[in-house]
Amino acid sequence: MATVKLMVFYRRPEDEAAFWTHYREVHLPLVTKIPGLQKVLVNRVDQNPMGGEPAYFMIAELHFADQAAFDAAMASPENRAAGRDAMQFAKGLFTMLAMTET
Repeated sequence: MATVKLMVFYRRPEDEAAFWTHYREVHLPLVTKIPGLQKVLVNRVDQNPMGGEPAYFMIAELHFADQAAFDAAMASPENRAAGRDAMQFAKGLFTMLAMTET
């Protein structure tokens, strides 16, 4: 079985301090309640090695054991709650992609 990841790419918010406070104190606790979630990694983007401003400010990784666990998680009320919160504090700032680790 292959690990499935939900990757969330966040563009830089206008108020970074407010973003981080909400993300750590409200959003992340909601995310960690998603059933089947094995691991969450939060990666702050510090630089673009090709030069210039990085396209993203932060990348979150949500890891699930397999496609069935991912599908169940995405259909859960806990995921819907996390999604509603994301649309309130980060609307227009993120892109999500699901991928299988190979």
